[in-house]
Formats: sequence, C-alpha cells, structure tokens
Amino acid sequence: MNPLEAQLDYPFGDQVPPSGTTIDVVPGLSWLRMPLPFALDHINLWLLDERGALGEGWSLVDSGAGTDATRSAWEQLFAGAMGGRPLLRLFATHCHPDHVGMSGWLCERFGAPFWTSAAEFGFMRMMAAALPGVDGPSAVPHFRRHGLRDEGLLAQMESRRNYYPSLVPSVPVAYTRLQDGQRVAIGGTSWRVITGFGHSPEHVSLYSEERKVLLSGDMVLPRISTNVSVFAVEPEGDPLRQYLDSLDKFAGLPDDTLVLPAHGKPFRGLHVRIAQLREHHAARLAEVLAACAEPRSALDIVPLMFRRQLDAHQLSFAIGEALAHLHYLWFDGSLERVTGDDGIVRFVLKRNNII
Repeated sequence: MNPLEAQLDYPFGDQVPPSGTTIDVVPGLSWLRMPLPFALDHINLWLLDERGALGEGWSLVDSGAGTDATRSAWEQLFAGAMGGRPLLRLFATHCHPDHVGMSGWLCERFGAPFWTSAAEFGFMRMMAAALPGVDGPSAVPHFRRHGLRDEGLLAQMESRRNYYPSLVPSVPVAYTRLQDGQRVAIGGTSWRVITGFGHSPEHVSLYSEERKVLLSGDMVLPRISTNVSVFAVEPEGDPLRQYLDSLDKFAGLPDDTLVLPAHGKPFRGLHVRIAQLREHHAARLAEVLAACAEPRSALDIVPLMFRRQLDAHQLSFAIGEALAHLHYLWFDGSLERVTGDDGIVRFVLKRNNII
C-alpha cells in the first residue's frame, strides 16, 4: 500500500471476489470481478438484487471485456451466485471496452434493456463499427503531429483498426437514456445519476443517499488516476479541465460515502481521494509548465509524466494524457502553441509568464 492509499479506509481489507463469485457489499448489492487482458488486470462489476415491479432478477452495472475468460466467468455466475435468476437490466458507466464488452451478449441472452448516457451510447456504436475518426488509422496523423515519428510504433498503432471490436464483439442496438440528476430505482433503492467528463464522453456514476454508496466507475479510483487524454476524434479538446470540473459534482456527498470503483477495492475517504487527484494533476501541470521553458511536443512530455518503459498501447494513452496537460495550460493562456517546419506541434511558455 502506497502512502496515499494509506490515507483511505478499505472496509474489506485485501479481500476480493475470485472470478465467477461475489461478495455482498451492502444488502442487495454484490461485488464481482472480471479478468482483463491488460496490465490493469481486473474490472469490478456490481449486481443489484431486484424483487419488485421488474420481477425477480438482477440489475448489473458494467459487463466486462468481451473475452473467453469473461464469458466463462459469467457462465459460472449464472449457474451459481445469480441463482438462475435473469438479468433484468444492464447499466453502463461508459463506453470503454472493459465496461461494455459483454453488453451485447448479455442483453441479447436475457432480453435485457441497456441503460447509459446518450454520448456513451453513441461513442460505443461508433467504435464498435470502427468508423473513421475513432479507428487505429485515424490516430496515426494525430500522433505524428504531436511528435511520434517512429514508423514501427506508428505501424502498430495503425494496425489496431479492430482493437475495440475485438473486445466489444457486439453492442445493443437500442438504449434507455441516463441524464445528470435523474433518479432511477435500482434494487429497491433510489440512485442519482452524476455525469462526468474528460475520461469519456458522458460518464455515468450512481449515488444512493439511502445507502451512502457511490458507484464511481472510472471517475474516482483509489490507487491510480483515471486516464484523461486528447484523442484524434477531438483534437482541440480540453479534457483535463472537464475532468477536474466534474470532480466538483461529488463535493456534496457525505464523508463516509462508500465508494465502489471500477478498479481497485471499495473504500471510504472520497474527499481525501479527490484532493489527492487534484494535487497529482497540479504537480504534473507544474512540471509540464516548467519543461515548456523550451518548446516541447506531447511526445517530449511523456518521459516526464511516465517514468517507465511503454509499449505501443500504453504510449498511445501516454501521449494523449501529456497532450491533455499541455492543452490545459494552453487554454488558460500559460503556453503558446506553435507548429514547426517539420509539422510537429510544440508548446512553449508565453513570453510574459515567469516560472
């Protein structure tokens, strides 16, 4: 446990549910984990017991990546912890493949409706179809523009044309819209929708006042900071500002809120963790600003922010995150943006700024 984690309270300690099993978190709400084929090797999903107007069954928040390992774990759950009762609804916090990879399969198997925000539904449909703008080849000019000229790495990124469809083999064709401030009855309890931005187009978190429980998705994670990137499809975006502004939406929640994140372990200490995240990004912004005393591309900033070896997959996110910090400083007037004769965009401290 690192020093920042030590400031949080983990009510379940080191306990985590083995694949294909559940742990009861509060009455009627169970925690399960699915494996992921990444360095971040798991995602937490949440089952809510339904015994009301919808019938007897389950509502589910997020679904796992579309892999054989996830499908096997689901089959184990159907026969075991879910007691043969059907899935009645599937909620998705956002469109990333670890969250919606099994959504089409689950919704079709049970005839279950799919609930998410409009922007998340639209983006998952775009990425599942590998439309130009959100596919691998579209990212190559974006990365070139921001300093990456290694042809081998660019070729690897271009080859990821079917990356999203490979992890999200099918998606629902219709959805029920979730909007900020909306209240939804799930598992006999009212949940308030809290939308957030920066990590994904219109991320959905769910908060129950009655239970003092927050299903935070990727907006607030206990151990890592969620990725906030500028992507090719929105090249002039300011996602870090959107993300930090979105954290304000959690300010009114009680100190003893139990946070159920998509990665890591359930914890208490929401406001401590948000303060840590703000301090983390403030420190990175200060480092980036200092580095831009000389013109720097996003690729130049990557080693400053990520002090480890990165593969092509990790590098794509690292460049996006470096660019998000540069854009934050550019939009607030601290940096200037210039394009060199080589076509590379660089950022430099404004002449009237003093570090």
